[in-house]
Amino acid sequence: MRIPVNDLKRHFEATRGIIAPAIERVLESGWYVLGGEGQAFEAEFASYCGASACVGLASGTDALELALRAVGITAGSLVATVANAGFYTSTVLLAIGAVPVFVDVERETHLMDPNALAEVVAQGIDAVVVTHLYGRLCNMEVLRSIVSPHNIPLIEDCAQAHGAILAGKRAGTSGNVAAFSFYPTKNLGAIGDGGAIVTNEPSIAKKIRLLRQYGWNPKYHVTVRGARNSRLDELQAAVLLAKLPHLERWNARRREIATRYSKGLRNPKIHSPAIVGNENVAHLYVIVCEDRDSLRTHLAAAGVTSEIHFPVPDYRQAVLATDRSWPVLPVTEWLSERVVTLPCFPELTDHEVDFVISRVNEWQPCIP
Repeated sequence: MRIPVNDLKRHFEATRGIIAPAIERVLESGWYVLGGEGQAFEAEFASYCGASACVGLASGTDALELALRAVGITAGSLVATVANAGFYTSTVLLAIGAVPVFVDVERETHLMDPNALAEVVAQGIDAVVVTHLYGRLCNMEVLRSIVSPHNIPLIEDCAQAHGAILAGKRAGTSGNVAAFSFYPTKNLGAIGDGGAIVTNEPSIAKKIRLLRQYGWNPKYHVTVRGARNSRLDELQAAVLLAKLPHLERWNARRREIATRYSKGLRNPKIHSPAIVGNENVAHLYVIVCEDRDSLRTHLAAAGVTSEIHFPVPDYRQAVLATDRSWPVLPVTEWLSERVVTLPCFPELTDHEVDFVISRVNEWQPCIP
């Protein structure tokens, strides 16, 4: 038996019947960029999220960068963010020339620590990027209460949280603007790169529509800086439009798998997440253990693939490590040495989940 962390071939087989007609429809239309499919998807995804506007873009990274530019972030701006989420926000900040202000996370949730955020807000920052990591929503009400008195823009990174709900609000509707990725492995994935922003602020949506196409207003007349070519093409939009009605079912299956893990994992040497609710769409199922390499070797020998999300804090990456003396974040450091991702995707079978559980439960670490 070989069990992958994710399996896009299985996902394609499960969705072939809805994807193929969508692709054919685009090819027959003769219109491949900024057409009816993109407009329809933007309307449907905005409605699904509970937002007034959605703007399709070429990738989640572009979505995050243009969201920051739309709220006024420029070279030299100070932007608070976490350092345990794969360097994606830091990549964007480097592209803009902004300066990351790293905030530690909570040990249990792996999400931004509100107390740590309050400390950096008191020192003065220009924006906050909140990452809903592994599919779990941050407590946006608490975070908003910290930044609102200072009029600091709050940007949600929803790349792993499509459809999650907390306090009656879906991911992407609690901040000023939210960035989504539709990379193929996401809960709602395209068949290539794709992204979008959602927002309830018309001025932000309007600016991002300019930023995604050279800054034209009107065509061939460039009126804003920081623009580029970043458009969600018609093929990706059509595929996403076809998949969107199935997202709730896929998220429900992910929650079932995560719950099965959390109830079944009983190895005293690992810590598993609590049973998930609607606030978590289980994009990834991440456990914590003291002897990660030993566990991964044991699982690999049994045919179970695992991953590490993520092994290097942003401030320890080579492109930043020599820039300055970055503060060390103790919880971020602790987690980076211990997190392990187990297989979790909608097409995973109960038998496979139980097999992974049994292999984890039988594992004995090399260290006492």
